[in-house]
Amino acid sequence: MLNRLKLLLLFCIFSFASYGQKIGYVDSEYILNKHPEYKEVQSEMEAIGSEWRKEAKALTDEIREMYNALKAEEVLLTEEMYEERLGLIKEKEKAANAFNSRVFGANGQYYQKQAELLQPLQSKIFDAIERVSRRNGLAILFDKASSLSMIYTDPRHDYSEFVIEELGLEEN
Repeated sequence: MLNRLKLLLLFCIFSFASYGQKIGYVDSEYILNKHPEYKEVQSEMEAIGSEWRKEAKALTDEIREMYNALKAEEVLLTEEMYEERLGLIKEKEKAANAFNSRVFGANGQYYQKQAELLQPLQSKIFDAIERVSRRNGLAILFDKASSLSMIYTDPRHDYSEFVIEELGLEEN
């Protein structure tokens, strides 16, 4: 299925090219890394992630201490007391796993916060890409940083610097 999609995409590209349509590409990752707001977002995400990782580590440490205490007192406990404490540890493990999933899971709070912080910056970049595309009469503009495989790219067709210029970012 994926090969058919790629074949269709190549067919479309060559169809456009045969009609004299201009095609180019940008590297959105390169553009993002040039933007000062992206560094601020990264710093904020690192701070948020660090706090959440500390919470996760504290939960893990607490569970480890509970296991160590259980092991140390094991000979003094009745079977019922042992099972009760083991049950409490298992509940704490479930809570820790739930925390990790809620925060760092596929649609966790960490990734939601990252998307929330990046959205305004991505909008600015996409708007600049659209303006550059229109100004240069491009029919198709690919993103080199996306999951679409680009086997070869001719630097003549790289419009990343035009987008950086459109955003008003200077070379550092």
